[in-house]
Amino acid sequence: MSKILVTGGCGMIGSNLVKRLVKEGHEVSVIDNLWRGKLEYLNDEKGKPVIDLEKNFYNVDLSRGLGIDPIVFNTEYVIHLADIVAGINYVFSNQGDLFRLNNLINTHLFHSVRKAGKERIKGLIYVGTACSYPLTRQNSLDVIPLKEEELFPALPESAYGWSKLMGQLEIGFLEKETGIPCCTLQFHNVYGSPCDYGERSQVIPALIRKAINFPKEEFNVWGSGKQGRAFIHVNDIVEALVLALKKGWGHGWIQIGPSECTSIREIAEAVVKISGKDIKPFYDTTKPEGDKARSADWSKAKEILGWEPKMSLEKGLRQQYEWIRKDIESKTGKCQF
Repeated sequence: MSKILVTGGCGMIGSNLVKRLVKEGHEVSVIDNLWRGKLEYLNDEKGKPVIDLEKNFYNVDLSRGLGIDPIVFNTEYVIHLADIVAGINYVFSNQGDLFRLNNLINTHLFHSVRKAGKERIKGLIYVGTACSYPLTRQNSLDVIPLKEEELFPALPESAYGWSKLMGQLEIGFLEKETGIPCCTLQFHNVYGSPCDYGERSQVIPALIRKAINFPKEEFNVWGSGKQGRAFIHVNDIVEALVLALKKGWGHGWIQIGPSECTSIREIAEAVVKISGKDIKPFYDTTKPEGDKARSADWSKAKEILGWEPKMSLEKGLRQQYEWIRKDIESKTGKCQF
């Protein structure tokens, strides 16, 4: 059994990871400022939290850097998921704040890890993003899966991609200077439940919400719908993180995502099909759509971690649709069809 700290542990990825680690017998602590995460996401099937919230949950804003040291000093492994990110509208409307806050979050946490030293900390996992890869490799619909060695020379499109890349560079310096084993996993577009499906949510939960609420809410899609992403289910992400705890140390950065690129149009059509409603998506080309397309060459993840994506997109979308439908129903008291 290990003592593991998960930052951002009340989000979609974090809450699923915490439950998995607890199930495997680890003592897990969570830092989360509940900006998008929710404490209820840590509940088991009986509605009880899987960790002792009074003892092991810390409502801490990492961007302020206060009260972090005692938490970090009392753990053995740190899995750093916390960052500021949301849907494309938020990302491109708040680039300055997003860049500043994510850099502060990373620097404050890493500084505490440095002070704790390798005598206390046995390993640090940092979560990067495929958004950090150069725009020149993501500006064509003719998709060639990204390789880890293509990360530099750096040219991310968004401040989010830049901020996550800065954290990736910083963790490299930390590993060299402290001797603490580190690992960076670069996630592609993660989906699943539990999740935020409100106005700040990413594309899949946003489209599912619109389909459930249709016709009261218009089923509009930002951009042409031709833009594509490598969508990866949260269950596959959690598996990668668990494997990284065992095998990920000392191998630089590793992409986690599928080699298939799925267009937003395909996602929209799949959501409409699941809904069973007569919906004709409206593609709003006046809105930004971000990078044109990307996918992952996950051969390094296979070689180092023994990881591969397993959840089919169709099954994963149906599961997320059902979770959001039930959650909306529980809040409104009305059946959603």
